[in-house]
Amino acid sequence: MKINRIISQNRRDFTAEYICEHCGHKIVGSGYDDTYFHQSVIPGMKCPKCGEVAKENYRPLATKYDDSEVI
Repeated sequence: MKINRIISQNRRDFTAEYICEHCGHKIVGSGYDDTYFHQSVIPGMKCPKCGEVAKENYRPLATKYDDSEVI
């Protein structure tokens, strides 16, 4: 899965539409805007339709705020 679009964000918590790179299935879910979430959690999300995870060449989005910033 990867982020297709961010629907809303409050501080580091966000709601996004995720899309599967393999089958195109879309889901809406929550997330946390830090490096760990973008680089580890999102690529490991299994698609509920096809069961696949992100491809090896997955490129995570950058965070809106630096991890060291207190918001």
